[in-house]
Amino acid sequence: MVEKVYPMTLEGKEKLEQELEELKTVKRGEIIERIKVARSFGDLSENSEYESAKDEQAFVEGRITTLETMIRFAEIIDNEGADSDEVTIGKTVIFVELPDGDEEEYMIVGSAEADPFSGKISNDSPIARALIGKKINDEVTISTPGGDMQVKITEVKNS
Repeated sequence: MVEKVYPMTLEGKEKLEQELEELKTVKRGEIIERIKVARSFGDLSENSEYESAKDEQAFVEGRITTLETMIRFAEIIDNEGADSDEVTIGKTVIFVELPDGDEEEYMIVGSAEADPFSGKISNDSPIARALIGKKINDEVTISTPGGDMQVKITEVKNS
């Protein structure tokens, strides 16, 4: 079976490692303590505190497993061979929408570290897929669920 590879920046991998460490060393202990306290309330069949703590424990253990897999199969992005003006994973791209000129800026990252609210979009997103491999001054049509959008790349920066 071929395992999925998770492309990410070194910074992204380090953040996942920090989250994993926090979950294992702090969160697990907090949940175990909550379960102990909830058990002391007696009848577990009608104990909402116990059920809540067990649900949180299941979520945290699932997240730990996910993080361990993502870290184990992380592929650190290396842009050594890419042209400085070429859009690749790990770079920030600035483009203007045509014809109105609204400027947008995104860092293209692997799906494991995507955070659109922080300007980090997944390499699997429609915008990133359309832009990867393009260069400064290229005009690109991006197909989005809201319709096609025409953009012109104005700047590409190493992040």
